[in-house]
This record gives sequence, C-alpha cells and structure tokens, in this order.
Amino acid sequence: VYDFGIKTNILRCLAERGARCTVLPARTPAERCLALRPDGVVLSNGPGDPEPLGQIVEQVRRLVESDVPILGICLGHQLLGLALGGRTFKLKFGHHGGNQPVRDVDTGAVAITSQNHGFALEAGSLPACCRVTAINLNDDTVEAFRVADRPVVSVQYHPEAAPGPHDAARIFGDFLDTLEARTSEPTVG
Repeated sequence: VYDFGIKTNILRCLAERGARCTVLPARTPAERCLALRPDGVVLSNGPGDPEPLGQIVEQVRRLVESDVPILGICLGHQLLGLALGGRTFKLKFGHHGGNQPVRDVDTGAVAITSQNHGFALEAGSLPACCRVTAINLNDDTVEAFRVADRPVVSVQYHPEAAPGPHDAARIFGDFLDTLEARTSEPTVG
C-alpha cells in the first residue's frame, strides 16, 4: 500500500478481509515495491493537486506496466489516470462529505459515497483502454474506471469511510477477489 496520506481504515478494511499489508512511503520506487513480490498494490488517498507529482506518476506508470493488480483510491485514482495519459482539473467547489451520489455505469445502481477532494480526472482525456465505470450524479465527473487489458481498477470516492456511508465498501472485497484468483494467499504491497 503506497501511503500518500492514507487513512488507517483502508488498512483495516483490507486486513479484515484477510490481506497482509506492507505500507510503503509515497516516493518508493516501483522496482522496490515489485521486489517485494506483492499480489497487488493499493494507491492510497491523500491531499492536494496530483499534477506536480510527476516522479510519483512515473512510478505508478511502471507499476501499471508490471501487470500487478492495482487499486487506486482518491489521490491514487488521479495518479493512475495521469500515469495512463489522462489529465486532471480543479473542481469549482470540490466534493466533500458523506453524501455524494455515484452511479454505476453498467448496472445503474447508485451508491452514496464519502468524498474529500478538489481535483478530478477529465473523462475525455483517458485513453481508449480505460473504461469509466462510475460517474458522480451531481456533476458527471469520473468516479471510477477500469483498464481493459490490465488488472487495474480505480475509485475517486472513499470506500473505507468511517463513519460514513458503506455503500462502496465492496470495492475492497472485489479487489481481493481479483488477487485471490491470481494466487492462493493474498498480500498487498
């Protein structure tokens, strides 16, 4: 788990589902992370504008190229988007609080999510390999995407919200199911 300002409850949510987590500093080179032979990598939430984090974006790009499963959350979601060639923009007001409606593009189901960010991914800037899987019902911004040819998923909202809405908590189970399908004993690095 890359720590860009991680909330402890992300680690708790992963551990409750059986994952062993190793927390790495934000500027850990991808090669060092991959040397740990992780079954998957989580890119955590964190504050601020992702654009100035070019060195970190390059490390995320290397992680994506490695074909290790990746889950991006909030800032991690934005960093993934940048690493794949997308762009971000500053929201006029930002998304803050535990009442953000997010619609699943495939099912139409709406989840009430917790969010706290001032930047978002430009949907049209994501490459063809990225499929937007959820949108914010208040402003149509990208809330989640999946990479077609890689085991990479990403969410803008906070599935670990505590206290807060728990509609999105299934994200952790889905990610760990992906890891389990690839190995017999999930660890997240």
